[in-house]
Amino acid sequence: MSSPPTPPDDAELLARGELTVRGRVREASNAVLYCSVAYGGREAACVYKPVAGERPLWDFPDGTLAQREVAAYEVSEATGWGLVPPTVLRDGPYGEGMVQLWVEADPAARLLALTEDDEPGEGWKGVGPAQVDEGRIALLVHADTPGLRRLAVLDAVINNGDRKGGHLLPAPDGRLYGIDHGVSFHVDDKLRTLLWGWAGEELPAGTAGVLAGLDDSLAPGAPLATRLAELLTGAEVAAVRARVAALRASGRHPEPSGEWPAIPWPPV
Repeated sequence: MSSPPTPPDDAELLARGELTVRGRVREASNAVLYCSVAYGGREAACVYKPVAGERPLWDFPDGTLAQREVAAYEVSEATGWGLVPPTVLRDGPYGEGMVQLWVEADPAARLLALTEDDEPGEGWKGVGPAQVDEGRIALLVHADTPGLRRLAVLDAVINNGDRKGGHLLPAPDGRLYGIDHGVSFHVDDKLRTLLWGWAGEELPAGTAGVLAGLDDSLAPGAPLATRLAELLTGAEVAAVRARVAALRASGRHPEPSGEWPAIPWPPV
């Protein structure tokens, strides 16, 4: 008797499955479609962002948001941290686009908060003052967790220009994911994030080895470099290599450059 076929993994399901549009995420600035995808006896929820629904960005004249989203997933996978949900580039009902596994966030998880205290409490890192209402200022803080800290390192590598609070997805199983990486990989320093709490601090233990592995994977002809060359420009891939090298040399989390707004707007 033959054994039953092995169910497809997430990447195969997303790449080969039948996409069915179930609705639209209305608050998104570009077309974001909530879908189901079915293949090989598996079905899952996913997000489909067709290139046809992207709004052009003056400072990202090359490539597409969808390609950069997939590039962020590829870099995340190369770190071994698994911080970006499985993401593929494929054809869909409205043409080529990015398809990403849907992650349902845990509503009870707290990663960001406002405090009336002058200093962040235990388990929190300060970001900076935030105006709560007229005449009242509070301190914006984020959680001090290994997952968030790794995500801050990943954002520095990909030069994420839009790490908002709504782009952080703490899953019910305790894992953390980051989404919406279309505004990443610029050749100029455009890091904008709410995760500045570790700015200037030494990188956490184990990061040096991860960055060394990334360096090897980004060598010309290496698998990650080859894959990124399909998604980004040559200058953008070279900039990724340079940022990894800079992080390895400093051994510290980057600090705001002062040449670009450090906090995305709106922050959430």
